Amino acid sequence: MHILPIKIYYEDTDAQGVVYYANYLKFFERARTEFLREIGYKQKELMEKGAIFVVREVSVEFKKPASLDQQIEVHTQIIKAGKVSFDFNQEALTKEGNLLCGGVIKCGCLALKDFKPKALPSKLYQGMKSLL
Repeated sequence: MHILPIKIYYEDTDAQGVVYYANYLKFFERARTEFLREIGYKQKELMEKGAIFVVREVSVEFKKPASLDQQIEVHTQIIKAGKVSFDFNQEALTKEGNLLCGGVIKCGCLALKDFKPKALPSKLYQGMKSLL
């Protein structure tokens, strides 16, 4: 499991002073990017090899709000790794471990030139499988 600490800034909040719901998707995106970087893959390098990752489905449940200046953590875990698609379970939690928001993000790999499904690079696929 990968853990990304995030500090809540004014720009992350709405008129009520809590994190705007769509910003959790941004936090989840950052955490997935850092997760992939940690296992040895940078998205820019994948693009240079003609592959891109896309989100194909998102299921999110909001439990409690986070607020300005709060420190939270996004926990990311891979829960499925196929030849072309892969899924993550992600949760935003307080430092004390209270669930703020959680969801499943389903992703896929596409060829950059025509946006058709493309097999994950073998090393990445094996790396993901080893984390299941």
